[in-house]
Amino acid sequence: MQNVKQKNYLHLHFLVLIAGFTAILGKLITMEAISLVWFRMVIASIIMLVYIKIKGVDLSISKSSLLKLSLAGIVIALHWITFFASIKLSNASIALAMFSTGAFFASILEPIIYKRKLITYEILFGVLVIIGIYLIVRSELDYILGMLLGILSAFLSSLFAVLNGKFLEQHSATKISFYEFISGVVFISIILFFVEDNLNWSFFNLGIKNYGYLFILASICTAYAFIASVYVMRFISPFTVVLTYNLEPVYGICLALFFFPETETMSSTFYFGAALILLTVLLNAIFKGKRKNIG
Repeated sequence: MQNVKQKNYLHLHFLVLIAGFTAILGKLITMEAISLVWFRMVIASIIMLVYIKIKGVDLSISKSSLLKLSLAGIVIALHWITFFASIKLSNASIALAMFSTGAFFASILEPIIYKRKLITYEILFGVLVIIGIYLIVRSELDYILGMLLGILSAFLSSLFAVLNGKFLEQHSATKISFYEFISGVVFISIILFFVEDNLNWSFFNLGIKNYGYLFILASICTAYAFIASVYVMRFISPFTVVLTYNLEPVYGICLALFFFPETETMSSTFYFGAALILLTVLLNAIFKGKRKNIG
């Protein structure tokens, strides 16, 4: 049993590494963020549908639940668009550092959505996150637009995660993700068709490299990562999974430095600010775990 748990711990860290690699693929794919996310969600939806058919997952759902999941799908689509746009306008390291502020936003959103009091240490951690952001912004002013999009992406990601926490009380994770992906595809398709009128032949003429990177992004970094993360939770507590996923920006920034040393090497102040944010995120997760154990 111990060996099984160790294997799943390693598997979990591999999944976090994959999540960090998403930013690398975002930089490698030479297309606009909105088109990139459309292709990601289309391919992931197809793969997810195949998985659902093989596993015989029940997709029946009420109209009110479908509406709620559709709105959440729009939120995740906007999160991915702003995240990849942040990478395009700055770099992977900055996008990942800003993305790590998501835990701060979650600590604000959770009391509102779950109707609980704001915890004192969450306010303190929020102040530390703001200091970390200030240090990064001060050291990298040239990338201010990319930073703002990264922060918006973190907020949308937190909103999505908190909403999904409510949905999981009624539906399976597979059903939730499938309908969210489909609604995201429909939402982006409407934007592309009516606003930019981009859905023509040239839109699909991406080149072999882009299609290759997109397939890795949609299959391994999206569909597989989702299915595998659900699987490891059979052996590892949800708290440990959430805590480990907080290491995603660390893995991602290290990967960015490895793959793009010329453009991803930042000032010492940036790394100090990023470390402060990441430390705060980890401490927040640890405090929450202790609080649950006490309760």
